[in-house]
Amino acid sequence: MSQTLYVNVLWLVQFMAGAVGVAFVLHAVTYRKPRWKITFANWRKHGPPQWWLRATGCVTDSSALQERRLLLAGCGIRLEPAVYLASRRSLIFICVTAVCAAAAGGTFGIVSEIMLWKALPAVSAPAVVAAFDKVLLDSFKRYRCDRIRKELIAVMNQLIYYMGSRLHLHGKLMRCMPYTRIIRGDFQLLLNEWYYDADKALLRFKERLGTSEGYSFSETMRSMRLHESDEVYRMLRDVLAEYKASIELAKAGRKETASYALFVLAGLPILYTFQIFLYPWVRESQKLFEVLKP
Repeated sequence: MSQTLYVNVLWLVQFMAGAVGVAFVLHAVTYRKPRWKITFANWRKHGPPQWWLRATGCVTDSSALQERRLLLAGCGIRLEPAVYLASRRSLIFICVTAVCAAAAGGTFGIVSEIMLWKALPAVSAPAVVAAFDKVLLDSFKRYRCDRIRKELIAVMNQLIYYMGSRLHLHGKLMRCMPYTRIIRGDFQLLLNEWYYDADKALLRFKERLGTSEGYSFSETMRSMRLHESDEVYRMLRDVLAEYKASIELAKAGRKETASYALFVLAGLPILYTFQIFLYPWVRESQKLFEVLKP
């Protein structure tokens, strides 16, 4: 019996050693080091490679870089402007190179015409979007500014409602939280950082918003924090009236743009009416006059 027990224990030990060995072999075969995580961690720590920025012309503080910095801040995109501009230029270069290579392949018969006409729109579309990125970012910035302006109006109306209350300014802003949506994350960070350093919290808040409305609202809150008086609330009403005037001005601009678009759309049926119904008669009249000429 003891010999049988000894044999069973020996087989059990061998089985466990074999299982551990197979597990180590499978782990060694299937495990890969987190190269991408290490690469992105080094990217965040050391920044983008300088040779890439120099090759794309994004090392110096140019006017294009300053424009992208303002647009990205206004759109709420927390991305390094130099990295964005370098990526944009690299994408345009790659797409243009691919289009030229595809055209050369079609000229020499390497690529069929059907494949060429299918590939060209897919390759050139990212380059077109990247080329007109300023227009797209500016449109989104104006849309975001309008939304932020409306939410700040709701917040300031609520603050005026709490005029004369014994609540601390932080408590009043806490009660304004339900009236925010676009700026709720930034507003929550402002309230969380308030008791560490209110001035720095307001500074980071207006930098995160990246709009003129955020700057004026932060300065008004700083004045209200230092001295909450009737003059400060009068200034708050002035800022509120300015925001409302900006909203009305933006509405008038959109109505004017819509009227121009409707005018152009209304001209299309007239153009097609002339081309389909009147132009053949004009051509026939010209031919008749040419026949009647001596």
